[in-house]
Amino acid sequence: MQASIRDASPKRVTAVLGPTNTGKTHLAIERMLGHTSGMIGFPLRLLARENYERVIKVKGRNQVALVTGEEKIIPDNPRYFLCTVESMPVEKPVEFLAVDEIQLCADPERGHLFTDRLLHARGISETMFLGADTMRPMIRSLIPSAEIVSRPRFSTLRYSGAKKLTRLPPRSAIVGFSADDVYSTAELIRRNRGGTAVVLGALSPRTRNAQVEMFENGEVDYLVATDAIGMGLNLNLDHVAFARLSKFDGRSNRALTDAEVGQIAGRAGRHTHDGTFGTTANLGPIHEETVAAVENHTYEPVQALAWRNRELDFGSPQALLKSLEAAPPRDELARGRDADDYQALRALARDPEIADIATSPDAVRLLWEVCQVPDFRKILSDEHARLLGAIYQALMGNSGRLSQEWVRKQLDRLDRTDGDIDALVSRIAHIRTWTYITHRGDWITDSAHWQERARAIEDRLSDALHDGLMNRFVDKRAATLVKRLNDGTDLIGAVRHDGEVLVEGEEVGALEGFRFRLDRSVTGEHARPLLTAARKALSREIPARVKRLETDGDDAFTLGADGRIAWRGEAVGGLSPGASPLHPGVAVDGSDLLDGALRERIRRRLVAWVQDHVRGRLAPLFALADAELPARARGLAYQLVEGMGLLRRRDVAQHVRALTKAERQALHCLGVHLGHESVWLPAALKPDAVRLKVLLMAVHRGDDLSGVQARRELLFWPDRGTDEALCRALGYRRLLPPRGGRGKRGPPVAVRVDALERLVGSLRKLRPAGTFTPTGSLTAILGGDRRALATALPALGYAHAPSDHTAAFKPAADPRPARGQGTGAKPGGPARKRRKPAQASSQNGKAKPHGKRTETGNTPRRKPVADPDHPFAKLEELTFEE
Repeated sequence: MQASIRDASPKRVTAVLGPTNTGKTHLAIERMLGHTSGMIGFPLRLLARENYERVIKVKGRNQVALVTGEEKIIPDNPRYFLCTVESMPVEKPVEFLAVDEIQLCADPERGHLFTDRLLHARGISETMFLGADTMRPMIRSLIPSAEIVSRPRFSTLRYSGAKKLTRLPPRSAIVGFSADDVYSTAELIRRNRGGTAVVLGALSPRTRNAQVEMFENGEVDYLVATDAIGMGLNLNLDHVAFARLSKFDGRSNRALTDAEVGQIAGRAGRHTHDGTFGTTANLGPIHEETVAAVENHTYEPVQALAWRNRELDFGSPQALLKSLEAAPPRDELARGRDADDYQALRALARDPEIADIATSPDAVRLLWEVCQVPDFRKILSDEHARLLGAIYQALMGNSGRLSQEWVRKQLDRLDRTDGDIDALVSRIAHIRTWTYITHRGDWITDSAHWQERARAIEDRLSDALHDGLMNRFVDKRAATLVKRLNDGTDLIGAVRHDGEVLVEGEEVGALEGFRFRLDRSVTGEHARPLLTAARKALSREIPARVKRLETDGDDAFTLGADGRIAWRGEAVGGLSPGASPLHPGVAVDGSDLLDGALRERIRRRLVAWVQDHVRGRLAPLFALADAELPARARGLAYQLVEGMGLLRRRDVAQHVRALTKAERQALHCLGVHLGHESVWLPAALKPDAVRLKVLLMAVHRGDDLSGVQARRELLFWPDRGTDEALCRALGYRRLLPPRGGRGKRGPPVAVRVDALERLVGSLRKLRPAGTFTPTGSLTAILGGDRRALATALPALGYAHAPSDHTAAFKPAADPRPARGQGTGAKPGGPARKRRKPAQASSQNGKAKPHGKRTETGNTPRRKPVADPDHPFAKLEELTFEE
């Protein structure tokens, strides 16, 4: 087989396919070193670095380059390039080119990069693709001239069933698919077997190598890992045990495919040493069909490859986005998921400041380069988008480079090794992003200096993370504490300023507000004495914390959308039902570290803060409640405050009619608006005020209204949980349609109070006396929603009058609307008599005159009929002679 490849004609493309442990990578490196120049792309930075070290031992450092997003070691005239697939300088001609793990073409996130290399990357003399046999049909279809070579596995892989964790053989790897799975399993192994190494995809290469080295050197006999071990790690493993057979793939939790099980299980047994795979006892056996597929290395072929357009349009950000969304040219190709760079571009393209400067092809091309800066946290957070935006704006500025002072500040804040494992993992992800940025010599002055600085920080964080993992999962702490306990010595506890609780200098937990959380690693027989020592230390700390809470300013407290109250970022209590929604109570979180007196001191401080907070956010309502007003106006103000700033006019009609001009003016000065259909306080209907009112109502009524948000649209269709009181708190009037023939009522509509006022005002001007068809202007008031208008008109006193051609309405026989629906006024408008205009339209669509029309189309006044008994009527009988 090797001879056939060695004798390959120029520009030949070869696909070397087979399961794990077949020597494919070793073969590719041998082939590359047989040429005068070469390049290999690997799926991981870890693999690229490992093989770089192998090649420089043969060819020397001056001839070999390492090119990854975060690390570039490029001598003056390198002949061989070891790269990650993303960083391959494919524009550089080389005699030999190879891509490893080519089956990743089907990966929905990174697959388009591998597919691009498969379709377009070529060596001058020889090209080689390495991967699983599942790629055979795709390669035959897309590269018909390619020679496909199969490689058999060197060792045998056998299924050994399910085993308890405590019965797993040494040199085993236990595989989970989340950090929580890995940590909980590692804890169990630590307690029963003394220690374990840990490998997760979020670890830096340096930390991962250190953990693997600990396992390879025999310091621990077990390795707990995610599927990160399925690629790029060559381990002396005898057995792989699956703790789960499902994973979250970024969209949903799904079962592993047979090929994925085989890729991970294949790590057991190296070279000619056989391996086994199985499950943990809690999971149960693997399905027989999957076992057969893994043992025989027979998997379903790849059905489609992820693809993304490489012919990009840099005319504008929108044109670039459109070109990235282009459809694949062949059936074998499918658009993958929107990658991080695409999502970053879409986010930045919406930024007006970015759009104003990304106006030329060069500017858009630079924007695309900035969007390709990776976020190793894999969350594309707003923080990362803001970072990319700041980088782009700086590069588009006068200097065209990033400020060295700004870069220094960004690195300084990451140069810390304190915190738990998750904090260190997060900082490593951040610094890896900056390591990538510092390798852009055209972006940063003195990039070599900043590369060195970023690498030094990453190394320190990686070492700290390795130490943290060792301390947690190799149980050095437990050994120290057990020794003290066996000696009969009382354990000494202390509390740090940040709330970390120490026993004998070892962290055992933390204060969260006024609750003590024991570290998850402290379990079993050691937990009780540690908890006793921690409580002894906390007995001195808790009163001091209560004192700090009492003396802290209001800015130390926050109220969450769920009604929880936090002090210095830690939850200490929450709102509870009070005398009214505007006067909620406060419940202090329970804690066995607080006695009754301390709890009451906390409650009083929280109550004072909540009162000030509510008053500040709802100042117009409280100003109305506290105002000195005459009795009638004060009664109306009271009801308006109780109604959270909005009332139906009908409910307070008598109060409003009784108001004097001076009382109306006083209410007007306080912001009260007396409308035709509603009485409201506009200042209490702003978004911030609405959010707080909804929360206060939810607490007072015991409702779950966490999903209710402040609204600004003209109308919406409320669900069953959104009653009239809640609609009014949101600034809307909930209008119910009349009951139908079977007594059923259609869905209500909630109309914003100002829009409802405009609608009622237009109807009052129109004063339809008979059947009419709503004009376009009426519909436009409700945003052109005819359905909403058809629901609102009956609620305002206009009954349906169906016609052959249009949906018509007429004033109801009883002009008073149903209880709770309208103002109580006649649909025609106010009670005072006015000239009646022509109707909006008759059923045939023509105006129906009340009398003779003038040329202008107006109906003249009818001559009033005089009362014959009235004294002035006698004047008509008088005559005057000349």
